[in-house]
Amino acid sequence: MDLGVRWKLHGDGRTPAPGAVVRPDERLSWPRTVGLGAQHVVAMFGASFVAPVLMGLDPNLAIMMSGVATVIFLLATRGRVPSYLGCSLSFVGVAAVIRAQGGTSATVTGAVFVVGVVLFLVGVAVQRFGARIIHAAMPPIVTGAVVMLIGFNLAPVTASTYWPQDQWTALLVMSFTALAVVCLRGFWSRIAIFLGLVFGYALSWALDRIFGRIHSMGPGGKVTDHWRLDLSGVGRADWIGLPSFHGPSFQWSAILVALPVVIALVAENTGHIKAVGEMTGDPLDDRLGTAISADGVASMLSTAVGGPPNTTYSENIGVMAATRVYSTAAYWAAAGFALLFGVCPKFGAIVAAIPGGVLGGITVILYGMIGLLGAQIWLHAQVDLRNPLNLVPAAAGIIIGVGNVSLKFTDTFSLSGIALGTLVVIIGYHALRALAPAHLKPQEPLLDEGASSYDDNRP
Repeated sequence: MDLGVRWKLHGDGRTPAPGAVVRPDERLSWPRTVGLGAQHVVAMFGASFVAPVLMGLDPNLAIMMSGVATVIFLLATRGRVPSYLGCSLSFVGVAAVIRAQGGTSATVTGAVFVVGVVLFLVGVAVQRFGARIIHAAMPPIVTGAVVMLIGFNLAPVTASTYWPQDQWTALLVMSFTALAVVCLRGFWSRIAIFLGLVFGYALSWALDRIFGRIHSMGPGGKVTDHWRLDLSGVGRADWIGLPSFHGPSFQWSAILVALPVVIALVAENTGHIKAVGEMTGDPLDDRLGTAISADGVASMLSTAVGGPPNTTYSENIGVMAATRVYSTAAYWAAAGFALLFGVCPKFGAIVAAIPGGVLGGITVILYGMIGLLGAQIWLHAQVDLRNPLNLVPAAAGIIIGVGNVSLKFTDTFSLSGIALGTLVVIIGYHALRALAPAHLKPQEPLLDEGASSYDDNRP
């Protein structure tokens, strides 16, 4: 059985010729391949480290399981789809809602485990019936609206939890990260979030030395005098050790909150598979179902031991577009680095010590970018928002999701925020479409036609 773990040496193994690309089944010399693997790890640093911290999960375990997830994905796709699987930011809002309802880390991972099961079943269905079942159930207007409300639902988390801890640090980190995203080029722009974290660390350390402790709300929500950057946990942490594991716990209320994220994950996977296929010149439509199923299995395995869910990472796809090296050998190397980081508790302690003000500046941009990915889906699919069939369900669902509107059924069961907003968008759209006159029902473009892609010539 071909598992995609054999690679031909590309040229002399050093530098690709002008205009040439290193295909998924090729590699450069092993030292260069390992170096590219390290570059991919750096590219996913920002989001993969921030996401588990925001979800209240162990960052060491998150990094370790991202390596395991990447290996599963590469084996499942037989090495045809070069991609890194990291912690999905789409679940940050879900985790915040579940914890606000009194849920624990086990409740969060239990809900997300069910999402992994559903994602796996969606992948199986796509393999069996083709991608059109996705397009029929989730046209771009629905997908974009759900992604948008998931992202914008996080705004209160930044406003009430992170930003107040150190507003001036948050403002400076936000400004630096924005400049890095816009002004830097090539690989450096791809790791702008990571650079923002490094800048925030250095800034917080400097402000502590200059001004001393800050009097503000701390991580526990109480206003106290505290250091902006507390590295006491780093000194106590071991250099080598296993991360903390825990089993999932299942609650229907938490599961209902988490299930809408399936739509975002399907959209992410579809867009990324489409983008990789365009870059490599190898149509990967036949791999879409396999990729979605592999993502589901990887998320199930990660959440079963207490880690976060995973998804394909656009940051790493951007690195491939910049380097024109699509070798899956580099991703195997990246997975190896992730596994090594996962067994270094001191490394996890450094991540866990990210100051609240730094997270405030980062999340302002990060959460907004998640939400605006929904708008990007609309733009690429040329969704007509002048059509009331598109406008009404999307508008209603987004306001419900962003405003955390609730619908109470009994004393113990209610729907609100992300879950209710998603149901309003999906059910509302299909119900209105069934009743709408013919002139309001144009042929829907395919989801992957509205998915994101990358320009190989981007500087």
